[in-house]
Amino acid sequence: MQLRTAKTVRTIVKVNIEKISLAIDTAIPCGLIVNELVSNSLKYAFPEGRSGWICISLTNSDSNGYILSINDNGVGIPAEFDWTQTKSLGLQLVRKLTNQLEGEISLARSQGTEFRLIFSKLT
Repeated sequence: MQLRTAKTVRTIVKVNIEKISLAIDTAIPCGLIVNELVSNSLKYAFPEGRSGWICISLTNSDSNGYILSINDNGVGIPAEFDWTQTKSLGLQLVRKLTNQLEGEISLARSQGTEFRLIFSKLT
């Protein structure tokens, strides 16, 4: 019999969501994007038991749209890694879902990693 032990997770997840109603055709892609990017943070941002935080934020923008941000204070994505050209299925999915939302997504690499998606209400 082989016993496995779970790693102790030292990651805090912060959530900052304004009171926003999203149509189902917007909510589902947003949920899938959040799932993929949070999964990546949990998998890569905190190696060797390092502790840290992940923050998920959804706010109204000034231009009748929304800002979805997923950031962490982990080790960050290396500067030489071009996430827009990767063969990673997950990041390809994030780009395709962003296009589906008719949004724009950017990556900031200071103090960890931040993906910021700006999109308008779909009509």
